[in-house]
Order: sequence, then C-alpha cells, then structure tokens
Amino acid sequence: MSATPLAMFAVTFAALLAGYPVALTLAGVALIFALVGILTGAFNPGDLGFAPGRLFGIVTNQTLIAVPLFVFMGVMLEKTRLAEGLLTSLSELLRNLRSGLAVTVVLVGMLMAASTGIVGATVVTMGLMSLPSMLKQGYEPGFATGTISATGTLGQIIPPSIALVLLGDVLSNAYQQAQLSMGIFAPKSVSVGDLFAGAIVPGLVLVGLYLLYVLAKGWLQPGAMPQRDNGETHEPIRWLQSLSSLVPPLFLIVAVLGSILGGLATPTEAAGVGATGAIVLALAYRKCDWSVLREVCESTLSTTAMVFFILIGASIFSLVFRGYGGDEMVQAWFEQMPGGVWGALAVVMLVIFLLGFILDFIEITFVVVPIVGPVLLAMGVDPIWLGVLIAVNLQTSFLTPPFGFALFYLRGVTPPEVTTTAMYRGVVPFIVLQLILLGALLAWPTLATWLPSQIYG
Repeated sequence: MSATPLAMFAVTFAALLAGYPVALTLAGVALIFALVGILTGAFNPGDLGFAPGRLFGIVTNQTLIAVPLFVFMGVMLEKTRLAEGLLTSLSELLRNLRSGLAVTVVLVGMLMAASTGIVGATVVTMGLMSLPSMLKQGYEPGFATGTISATGTLGQIIPPSIALVLLGDVLSNAYQQAQLSMGIFAPKSVSVGDLFAGAIVPGLVLVGLYLLYVLAKGWLQPGAMPQRDNGETHEPIRWLQSLSSLVPPLFLIVAVLGSILGGLATPTEAAGVGATGAIVLALAYRKCDWSVLREVCESTLSTTAMVFFILIGASIFSLVFRGYGGDEMVQAWFEQMPGGVWGALAVVMLVIFLLGFILDFIEITFVVVPIVGPVLLAMGVDPIWLGVLIAVNLQTSFLTPPFGFALFYLRGVTPPEVTTTAMYRGVVPFIVLQLILLGALLAWPTLATWLPSQIYG
C-alpha cells in the first residue's frame, strides 16, 4: 500500500512545527501532493473535481451558522464585563467560605467555557479576572493557577460550546459515511443536540469533581487558601444586588441549552437567541455602546474566519488524502490491530492526546476525526460516546505539562513570581480528576448515552 498518505501527514506536521499557518499548510500540502501525483500518474485529477461541492457544502451548512453566533454571545459577555460581574457576585455570596473564591472560579469558568468553548479565551479571561484576587487573598500560587487552567478547558465538554458544535457536525457526517460503507442506504443521523445531551452528565460530573477537590483542599490544607478576614467579612451579604448580576447571564445560558435539549430550537436558532440575549443584557446593564459592539463584531469575525478557513483547508487535505487511498489504509490498520475495536480506540485516543500538544481542537476535529471516525463507527462504536471521549481526551491534553495549551495561555498573564514549576504542580490533581472521568466513560458508556436516549429516544 502506498506510503503517500503517511508522507502527507509528516510534511504537514513538519510545516506546522515550523510555524506556518494551519489553514494554508493543510490546503497547500494537499495541493502540492496532488500536483506531484498528477504529474507522476499516481493521483486521479478527477478527484479534485469534488472540491467545489465540498466547499459549497461548508459555506451552506446550517449547523455551522451557530459558530459565529455562539462566539458572538461569549465575546459579548466577556467584553461587556458581564462575566466579570458573575465572578464578583458569586465571590460576594461565598465570601465567608474558606474556599469560596476557588469555588467561584470553577463555577464562573464553567459558564464562561460554556458560552465560548475557546480554551485560550477562557483561560486568559479567567486569569486576568481572578488570579490577582486569588494571589492577594493568599492562595497558594500553584493551586490558583491550576484551578484557573482546569476550568478554562471545560469548554471542550460543557455545552453549548463551539467545540461541541464543530465536533457534532463532523461526527454526523462520519456516522452517515460509516453506515453507507456498511450497505445501510437509509442511515440514521446524529445531531449536535445529541452530542450536547451526551456531554451534560460527564461535564457536570467533572465540575463536581473539581468542586469536591477544591472544598477538600480547603478543609485539609487551610494554608493553601487562607480564610478571608479583612473587615468585609462581617458586613451583611448584599443578596439582592449579587443575585441581580448573577441570574440574568445564568438564565441566558440555561435558556439556550434548554431550548436545544427540549427540541424547541435547533442549535443554530438557539445560538441566535443567545447572541440577541447577550446584546439585550449588555444594553440593560448599560455596558454596550458602539465602540464595544464594534470590538465584539471584529473579534467574532476574526474567530469565525479562522474556523472556516481551517475547515476549508482540512476539507481539501481530506479529499487528497482519500484520493491516495488513505481511508482504506486506516481501515486496514484498524482491522489488523490486536484487541479489535478496543485496540483501535486506544490508538486513536493516544494519537489525539499527543496531537493536542501541537494542534488546537479545531484542526484535530477537522483533520483527524473525519479520517478515523468513519472506521471506528463502522466497527460499532457509538457516535455520541466517541464524541464525548474525544472532547474529554482533548481537554486533558490541553492541560498536561509541559505542552498543554492552557498552561501556555495562562503563563502569558501570570506574574513572574509565580514559577512555571508551581503551575505544573498545581495542575496535576485536576489532570488526575479528568483521567478518572475518562476511565469512568470507558467503563460506563451510559454516562454519555443515557441522557440522549431519554430525551430523543
């Protein structure tokens, strides 16, 4: 079997490590290999004729319209400081609890991650908002940075993030392709809403594990998070003021997710409601003017353009990869692999984990999943379970030293006196908790499949 598909991957990763843009690298390498193949007779030029149809399918995909809308909602909550208001309000309500600030960071990080789904944006925002307060209050630096880094990666598993939107769309196509390859010409479908439902229970379990660890550390090691005692502790908690800042953004996120799970709206429609609701909240709190709106729109445009540019490049790469017989090569490898489906799944999870050190979730979702997904699904793997496994696996990869993206992002906004070694030590317990969740998903797939079956039958 030709080694050309392997050479395509090798050249692509070498170009990425050299610093070339992801989208241009994917499309450029694919077109160069296609050209060489045409000149040598190893590649059928007719395969490139499918490219216009693929690109047209991308720009007309109704599900992907949710991406800029969800990004807009998250950026609006961030730029108008409504997310910072969540942190302040929850911190006020939990100020008499020794680990109250850390609990607040976990909960607000969960909401921020759900509204954006972009690891870098969430980690940097949470670092700027909460790290100075945690260090000033006397929190152990490693524990503070570990908590922020871990909660910043929750966007991979907490719906309705764009990571799950993109992964759900790719898995939907892979599932239909797998069934067609099995001779099923009336294939079942899996939607983004199915993946949202499948991710809720594992996501809440992980948040619960984080909270248990934070509370236990505050009880067992009180020196890691000193009791707040600066005079404010004895003042009455302003419940009404705190709840007025806390409830509206929380209601918006719950309403968006609830409308999808309840079948009242598609992810795209719910994203439109979320974007509109974010504008209404910003206007209601008098935090939005033309300059803020312009900044939000520019940020949304740049993020959306990046996503679709990478998707176009990945689509061309996938087309040339299949033209060289890459999908048949992967299928042959998996069929010969010891351990059957579990062996194949283990290899895929390991590869995705390692790729998470050098690639973002968008590249992995668009490049790797379309290649390995149809083969695994044809072997009988549940698509929702596979999607949740990939999301948790990537989340763990982004948090693992020394290459974890979340650590790099947070290092950029961390004071010099907080050492990198302390950051690595602080994140280890959270990595262990994520591995526990990954093991639980492997042992009990119903953690991911039970809720979708109850909602959608």
